[in-house]
Amino acid sequence: MTGEKVVDFKNVVVVYDKFPAIAGATFYVNAGEIILLQGPNGAGKTTLLRACAGLLSIARGSANVLGCDLQTDRSAVRSRVGLLGHSNGLFQDLTVLENMLFWSRLVGADKTDVNQAMDAMGLSGRLSATTVAKLSAGQRRRCALASLIVRRAQLWLLDEPHAGLDAQGRDELDATLRAARDSGATVIFASHEIERAQALATRSLLVSTGTVKST
Repeated sequence: MTGEKVVDFKNVVVVYDKFPAIAGATFYVNAGEIILLQGPNGAGKTTLLRACAGLLSIARGSANVLGCDLQTDRSAVRSRVGLLGHSNGLFQDLTVLENMLFWSRLVGADKTDVNQAMDAMGLSGRLSATTVAKLSAGQRRRCALASLIVRRAQLWLLDEPHAGLDAQGRDELDATLRAARDSGATVIFASHEIERAQALATRSLLVSTGTVKST
C-alpha cells in the first residue's frame, strides 16, 4: 500500500462559523507516512485534522481520504480514522480496561489486542482497574492513545499528542506511532515540540492562515 495516496486535497475550502478556516488547501499524504503539521496557533491545523476525519463539510474543492469522497459522503471515512484532539474522548466513569473493551467490541478486537495496547502505553497492572476520572492528565492521554491502537485506525490524526506526557510517555508515544506506521497505518499530527516532532516525522507540512504547503 505504500505510495498510495491516503489523503488528497485540492483547493479545499472549509468554512467554520462563517469564516474560511481552510482557504484553498492543496496537499497529499501517502500511505505509510508520518506527517507533521507545523504552524502557529489559529493557523488551521486542528480544522485540517477534523476535516480529514470527515467531521467538517467541504465548502469547495476536492477532498479524498482513504478512497472516500468527503464532498459526497463524509460519514464513510469516520470508522477508518482515529482522531485524538485536545479532548481525550474517554468515558470518565469507566476504568481503563472497560474503555479499551468498549472500543475492542466495536472493531472486533480480542483481549490480546487490548492487553498489547495497554502494555504499549504503560497502562497494565493497577492502572487498568482505575476509573479514567481518577487518572492524571498524562495517564488519560496514554489511555486515549491506547484506544487508537485497539481501534486499528488506518489513519491516525493527532492534535498535540505529546501534551501532558512525561519524558517516558513521549518516548512510548513515538515508538507507538512508528509501530503503527510499520503495521500499515498513516499518521498526521500537529505539534509545537518541533525538535522531537521533526525527528519522528517523515515529512512536514506548514499550515499558515488556512493554507498548506510543504516545508
